[in-house]
Amino acid sequence: MNATEVNISRDHVRKLLAAASPDAAMVYLFAACGNRMEDAEQALKMGAGRIGCAVATLRQLGLWEEPKKSVIPMGERPNYTENDVFEAMDSDFDFRSLYGEVQRLLGKSLNTEELKILLGFTRYLGFTPDVISVLVNYCRDRQRQKGVNRSPSLRMIEKEAYAWAEKGIDTLEEAAAYIQNQNQYNMRMAHIKHLLQIRGRRLTAAEERYAYAWSEWGFDDETILMAYEKTCINTGGLKWPYMNSILKRWHEAGLHTADQVRDRDSKAQPKTERRDLSPDELEAIRRMMEEE
Repeated sequence: MNATEVNISRDHVRKLLAAASPDAAMVYLFAACGNRMEDAEQALKMGAGRIGCAVATLRQLGLWEEPKKSVIPMGERPNYTENDVFEAMDSDFDFRSLYGEVQRLLGKSLNTEELKILLGFTRYLGFTPDVISVLVNYCRDRQRQKGVNRSPSLRMIEKEAYAWAEKGIDTLEEAAAYIQNQNQYNMRMAHIKHLLQIRGRRLTAAEERYAYAWSEWGFDDETILMAYEKTCINTGGLKWPYMNSILKRWHEAGLHTADQVRDRDSKAQPKTERRDLSPDELEAIRRMMEEE
């Protein structure tokens, strides 16, 4: 490796730590030092498979310069017929095996229309049987996490398949990295729910956007709890726009830990002095009043 000094942004460090992937961190540092990826196997003592998984993880984290492009072919999506399905079942051993595996995973028989969808995964999107099995397992597990006992429909799986294809996810390495990233995201959302004492329901899409932004800004638990306490004291409960305005102001000031916030507050003004509300806080209060 080149013995050069490497500067890594705080945001990149936080993402690498959150990914909990030593291989991804090693490959990131190797590339950041200006080394050729052709030399990575020998220098890092990693096989091509491990390096591929590490690169896929970095790509999912937005830390790789070459993002995967959509694998959806140009042009109109083909409309498969019953004859196409019968031909594939008769002559394509891989598709026939895939058909049996998907039935086993979903615990039900697939009808002709569902087989047309499955055929599109292989012929149109170019997914391998292994990638499709991972996709089906992922959709099935996500249903269970939502508390839904029934298996996902092929239409639901098709929607996720096209989302994967749009992101360029078409290999086992890319699929594994994507699922790992999603699991990390879900764990973080669940943890923030716990911090904010939200029980018995899922976060709404708007609430998830707020919570995701706080994680991206790099706040630790204690700082989020400080903002939550200030919000409850000033508004009488959890008001997401108001709490977001507090954390946004701290983020813009470079304050991401509770000690940094306390230190700033102790130097800013005497405890008896009142502080005017910021424009962000005033706007948050206005939105809160409109919502009520």
